[in-house]
Amino acid sequence: MIGADRTIRWSTTAAVIGVAVVAAAVSCAHAYALVHAHGETGWTARLIPLTVDGLIWASSMVMLDSARRGARVPTLARWLLGLGIAATLAANVAHGISHGPLGAAVGAWPALALVGSYELLMMIIRGPQSDGSAKTSAEADTVQVIDPLYVRAAQEFVDEVAEGRTPSIRATRARLHVGQPRAQQARAHLAALADSMHIDDIGGRAI
Repeated sequence: MIGADRTIRWSTTAAVIGVAVVAAAVSCAHAYALVHAHGETGWTARLIPLTVDGLIWASSMVMLDSARRGARVPTLARWLLGLGIAATLAANVAHGISHGPLGAAVGAWPALALVGSYELLMMIIRGPQSDGSAKTSAEADTVQVIDPLYVRAAQEFVDEVAEGRTPSIRATRARLHVGQPRAQQARAHLAALADSMHIDDIGGRAI
């Protein structure tokens, strides 16, 4: 099973990389022809198309790195990825538009294939990280995430909770500055704390 998974992963990776290389070469050729026709010559005309595809690759890698680290994806990376995709599509469509709508569609295909290959490659690379870091359902059940709202609520209503009392929804909303749903959640948490205080108090008296 492991061998089959590895074979599928590596064969898919090889296919995606192959498509990406071909699509990048064709896309750069189209962009070069367009740039050359509009005044750029020599090495600058050859390098400008690389900046577009390079921007897509760099932005995708930043987004991948953020996903693997569980960090928030930078807004700049998202904007630059969109800008790079728009630029490469525009260049390829402009290259083929002289041959009509069909020519424009044919010209746009390498750019679409390139972008799609990038994203597929990112999914393949991202896969092992997700598998390795996934928790079983039993492990997930043992992990409790403390809602910051609960901490604020306990601090704000510490006197009431200590006396075994639960504040009203209106008081919870007013003092925590939250809406109805969050106030209900906070109040339920405070009610549980107040109940535990009441039980502890009864147990202390019994002792």
